[in-house]
Amino acid sequence: MKGKIGIVGSGLVGKSWAMIFASAGYNVTIYDIKEEAVENALVDIETQLLALKKSELLRGKLTPQEQKSLITGTISLGECIKDAFFIQSAIPENPDLKKKVFKTVADLVITDDVIISSSTSCLMPDIIYADSSRKEQSIICHPVNPPYYAPMVEIIPHDETTQDIRKRTRDIMAEVGQKPVLLNRAIDGFALNRIQYSVINESWRLVQDGIMSPEDVDTVLTAGLGMRYATIGPFETIHLNAEGVREYMEKFASSIKRVSAKFGPTPDYSGKALENICDMIEEKIPLGQMAKRRARRDKLLAGMAKLFKELDSDE
Repeated sequence: MKGKIGIVGSGLVGKSWAMIFASAGYNVTIYDIKEEAVENALVDIETQLLALKKSELLRGKLTPQEQKSLITGTISLGECIKDAFFIQSAIPENPDLKKKVFKTVADLVITDDVIISSSTSCLMPDIIYADSSRKEQSIICHPVNPPYYAPMVEIIPHDETTQDIRKRTRDIMAEVGQKPVLLNRAIDGFALNRIQYSVINESWRLVQDGIMSPEDVDTVLTAGLGMRYATIGPFETIHLNAEGVREYMEKFASSIKRVSAKFGPTPDYSGKALENICDMIEEKIPLGQMAKRRARRDKLLAGMAKLFKELDSDE
């Protein structure tokens, strides 16, 4: 029998983590402060697992019922992390709350080999683990939303995190089907958001400066760069677009430098550009239809995940 995973938080990300770990055969206990939240999470997980099976996207070799049987819930933090070798937090992005929770978790953990991990998109490890007595066992695992379909996960260590914890965290993430990337040290925004914010900033400037409509900027990604980068990254792209990276840079480095030097300052995300972007996207997707559109997004990502799985099996 595999070990136990403790999940702190029963929201979207917490439920996704529970399903991911259960798919690999781990026993999972989800914690939340409200019993109703725990009960609702368990019901939703069962519904999702059955739907994944029906769409042939269920991970692992276990049936939905077998995976669901591995997941339990509790309103006791101590019960959640008792005997767990890996603790994954998925609580709201509130630094004070995270610091408080991880101080408590560290005080409850009794062995030096337990991995204490947090999901967070931007909070640095030295902030959320500031009051923890087990910084050497603490690390950040930041998934992409929704984690079940978009497997990349960023692993960001605290300065005091041991090499053993870093390696074991990466190994566990790979074992359960995620695609881990390790940052050697923490940097504000981590990797995904630094790249994402670069795209958002230039997209915003193109609208702000009257160069393109918001619709056409989106199309540049959805029908262009997005399709390419969904299959190969920027370095493989430039490698394939020439006879290797060296030749690409010999040909295009001067152009990259020239264009990059003309990038404007960081936008303030207000004014006419904000109104134009909001008008476009809210006409396309009214605020009252957000749930429907999110479901469409997840369906598309699920289809991509299924396609990639089939293509990988053919190689």
